[in-house]
Amino acid sequence: MNPWHHGAAPISTAVASGRVQLVSIRQGAVAQARLRIIWLSLAFAFIILVAMLRIAYLGMGGETTRATSLEEALLPTRGEIVDRNGVPLARAFPAYALWFNPEALGPGSDPLVRSPDVVAAKLKAIFPDLDEGRIEAQLASGRQGYIRRRLLPEEANRVQDIGELALEMPMENDRHYPQGSMGAHVLGYVGADGKGRVGMEQVLDAELTDPARRGTPQTLSIDVRVQGALEDELRRGMKLTDAQGAAGIVLDVDTGEVLALASLPEFDPNKIDKRGQELMFNRVTNQVYELGSTFKPLSVAAAIDAGTVRDFGRRYDASPVKVGRFSIKDSHAMGPTLNVVETLIHSSNTVTARIADELGPERLRQTMIDLGMNERPYIELPAKGFPLWPGEKWPRLRSMTVSYGHGIAVTPLHLASAYAAMVNGGIWRPATLHRLAPGDVPQGRRVFKASTSSRMRQLMRAISIYGTGRNGDAPGYRVGGKTGSAEKPGVGGYRRSALVSTFAAAFPMDRPRYVVIAMLDEPRGTIASSFQRTAAWNAAPIVGRLVPRIGPLIGVRPDDSRDIDISSITPLIPEARKGTE
Repeated sequence: MNPWHHGAAPISTAVASGRVQLVSIRQGAVAQARLRIIWLSLAFAFIILVAMLRIAYLGMGGETTRATSLEEALLPTRGEIVDRNGVPLARAFPAYALWFNPEALGPGSDPLVRSPDVVAAKLKAIFPDLDEGRIEAQLASGRQGYIRRRLLPEEANRVQDIGELALEMPMENDRHYPQGSMGAHVLGYVGADGKGRVGMEQVLDAELTDPARRGTPQTLSIDVRVQGALEDELRRGMKLTDAQGAAGIVLDVDTGEVLALASLPEFDPNKIDKRGQELMFNRVTNQVYELGSTFKPLSVAAAIDAGTVRDFGRRYDASPVKVGRFSIKDSHAMGPTLNVVETLIHSSNTVTARIADELGPERLRQTMIDLGMNERPYIELPAKGFPLWPGEKWPRLRSMTVSYGHGIAVTPLHLASAYAAMVNGGIWRPATLHRLAPGDVPQGRRVFKASTSSRMRQLMRAISIYGTGRNGDAPGYRVGGKTGSAEKPGVGGYRRSALVSTFAAAFPMDRPRYVVIAMLDEPRGTIASSFQRTAAWNAAPIVGRLVPRIGPLIGVRPDDSRDIDISSITPLIPEARKGTE
């Protein structure tokens, strides 16, 4: 008997059992694989379902790509502002910003490799005007935020070389003003929230951000050549007289378009800091002044229009005017009597007051209302000062003082619009900062008769030839204008040491095209101004220098062969008679 025979059965049984176990393992593995496939299929199906639902939501929710999306993507985030000749004044452009991210290296970790004082010093070396102490405090506190806006590419490269990951430089859409501070009070600026502030940036905010309109530049009436010349001459006048501030405007007499508007000191819209915030007040449209003798031509025009002044040769008493306990005097003796022409040439308060007295308070008040003197100035800018208006009923004394520019305070823009009406044929029109097409010029309202306007042009020219406006004349440009020097009011009365000096002019007087206003706030007598503080010596020369600079640019060329005919009034002017003797 084979000795191995007895063990064969157990071995066979073991092999069979192993095979069964192997089959079971394989079946379990297959079942588990199938289960995994099912779960993966379900997950994939869920993802597809979510994607389909998202697509359906976008289709029904109005978030589909619009036909203009490419156009919008190519447009700047904010539209351009240009001058009347298409020169850019404000535009959007991409720029780097410097941002401190305290979590750049992960939450809870120190954001800086170097100490805050070292990093702040390195940034100061790149940006000399940076407040190093403030930046060091920001870095040390771990407070995220902007360190600086509007970096130049070379500045961004130097910041990158510092090697601090927490100093991030995101690319942003910025607002750039290519002309710098020029026209700052006209343009305003754009705040960090993307909204326009102060000037036309605020006025045109909707147009500049509307996708349907921001592709078309917004054209202003401003001419950058005239704007630059005006600011330059006002700045020069300020320095020569050590004045506190200055204001000026160049206005088209027939349309009301503002070719230049300047308030000094100015701010830089490219860099709005604390100092810039303090300088945003607009002296042309927001500050009201007693503009003194510049009101005298308006009062005389009202009297001519009403018929109370018919004969320019009539002699008026030039002695002090006593009304109750008050007395109106002239700055210096001008003789016992004066005619109308002499009154304006020598700037007599007393005779102007007597002319206004004959006109009457009601008619003078109505003329001032017709000239808009009782309302905020008409212009698009948001900051517009309300006049200090004498009220409903003007007593006799009030009418007299208003006639020579005291007891009423208005903006220089009020005066510019009034002078435009006085010389353009008698039509008052609102000022505008929009360039107007010929068909868009407002009809305006008649304030003076055309004949009155014609007479006033003669008188204004005579002032510049023979009177206080001599220093405002420019050879060949036929300038006519009136000076005004008024003390500023203060606590307890007028401040004799603080003057507002103004020269209001128009040119050329044979066919007026433009009004020019130049005003100095608190000029001081210096060697350059011959120690004189009055407008004849400081404000008038500004216009005398400005007109030859801007005339050829705006269609007025010098011509010594022509002038307005004032031969009918020269016999009434002693200075003119002396010249012919």
